[in-house]
Amino acid sequence: MAYVTEYKNKGMIMATITFIGLGNMGGPMASNLVKAGHDVTVFDLSKDAVAALVSEGAKTADTAHEAAKGAECVITMLPAGKHVEAVYLGEDGLLASLPEGTLVIDSSTISPETARGVAEQAEAKHIPFLDAPVSGGVGGAKAGTLSFICGGDEGTFNKAKPILEAMGKNIFHAGDHGAGQVAKICNNMLLAILMAGTSEALALGVKNGLDPVVLSEVMKQSSGGNWALNVYNPWPGVMEAAPASRGYEGGFLVDLMNKDLGLAFDNAVKNHAAIPMGSLARNLFELHAGQGNGTLDFSSIQRLYKPE
Repeated sequence: MAYVTEYKNKGMIMATITFIGLGNMGGPMASNLVKAGHDVTVFDLSKDAVAALVSEGAKTADTAHEAAKGAECVITMLPAGKHVEAVYLGEDGLLASLPEGTLVIDSSTISPETARGVAEQAEAKHIPFLDAPVSGGVGGAKAGTLSFICGGDEGTFNKAKPILEAMGKNIFHAGDHGAGQVAKICNNMLLAILMAGTSEALALGVKNGLDPVVLSEVMKQSSGGNWALNVYNPWPGVMEAAPASRGYEGGFLVDLMNKDLGLAFDNAVKNHAAIPMGSLARNLFELHAGQGNGTLDFSSIQRLYKPE
C-alpha cells in the first residue's frame, strides 16, 4: 500500500489518515493534519472533541475500526499503555483488521516494553509500526512545532516523516522499536526536575521580596535558564500564555506527568539505574496530585512552594 499520494500540480504530499485520541495533545495534532490538506478521519470517545475536528473538515466514524477503513496511516495519541494495547491488540484490536502495509504511528507515551510488544505483533502481520512520542506541550501541538522522538526501522521512519512534519518541526529517529519511548521518559523526567527546581527558586526569591517577573528574567538570561522557566513559567502572571496565568487549567496534567515519572522509575529499576533526582521529582508530583491537583497542569507544582 502506498503511504502517501503526491499531488504533482501542488507539489504536496497527502495521505488518508485515521487519528484516534483527541485529547489536549491529539486534538491540535489532528487539526494540523487537516490544515495541511490530509484526508483525516478521527475517532474519540468525547463527542465534543470529535465535533470540533469535524467542524474543521475532518471525517468521523462510530468506531475505531470503521474510522480506520481505507486508511493509509493510523495515528494514535492515547493516555497510557493499556489504552494502546486495547486499541491495537487482540481479536478486537486494529491489527487484526488493518491491511498489510498500513503505516501505524503511536504517539502515546508508554513503556518501551509495551511499544516493542505492539511493534512485534504489527510486524508479524506485515504492518510497519513506529513509536513516536512527542515533546513540546499543548502549545507546540497547536503551533505544529512538536518534537517527535521515533523508534522503529529507518524505512518506516522515512515513510512516516512527511506526515509527522505537518505536526512538528523536529523529527528524530532515536533507534529501534521502543527507543523513542526511552528517550521520551528521560526527557520528561528531566522536565519534571526542572519544573520543580524552577518553582522552588521562584518561591525563594519571592519570599525575599523579589518581583517574580524580574527574577524570572534574571535567571532566564543567566545560567539558570531552562525550558520550564523560559517558555512555561510556573509563577502566575509572569507569562500571559502559560497555564500558570489561567489557573493552571489545560496543558500537560499532573496525573500524566506522574504516569511518565512512574515509567522512568520502573525502567530505572529494571536497568539498575540510579535516579535520585528523578525519584524525588516523582515523590513531589505524587504528593501534589494527592492534594487534589491531578487534573491541573504540571506547572502547578508551584503551589507546593506557594500555597494559594
